[in-house]
Amino acid sequence: MSKPLIARPFGLGALVLMLTLSADQLSKYWILYGLNLPDKGSIAILPFLNFSMVWNHAVTFGMFGGLGGAGRIVFSVIALAVACILLVWMARTPSRLTAACVGAITGGAIGNVMDRVRYGAVVDFIHAHAFGWSWYVFNVADSAIVCSVCVLLVQNVLMGKDHQTT
Repeated sequence: MSKPLIARPFGLGALVLMLTLSADQLSKYWILYGLNLPDKGSIAILPFLNFSMVWNHAVTFGMFGGLGGAGRIVFSVIALAVACILLVWMARTPSRLTAACVGAITGGAIGNVMDRVRYGAVVDFIHAHAFGWSWYVFNVADSAIVCSVCVLLVQNVLMGKDHQTT
């Protein structure tokens, strides 16, 4: 008898991809149309956290913002190509943790592409700050991507140590 799809690495990765994509798009919809953040600009949530409306026409940390209108197409095509490569990785990995992380990265990438296609820019709104320090404004997709990459790096370091001792 074969395992249920969710018990397989690819099934788990696909589930995490859909959950990440859904959480990202639902949060952006709520920010834009429920909270109406574009009209409000910024709202203090906690002493160290604001919802601040930013339309990101560039990529991570505002890099490559000088591409103008072509950036929307270039960034979307590159992100979709990377998502396809990630799906192949997700399908081939025997690790459920790797598949889940790759699913989250892929879901985040697709969520940001959907913004670029729909709005011409990525909807960023989470703004952490403390003691005069301010981080870049980001979104749920960005969080999923960064956290998953960190988990994959830690997993790789730990696996490297296990392989060195055997």
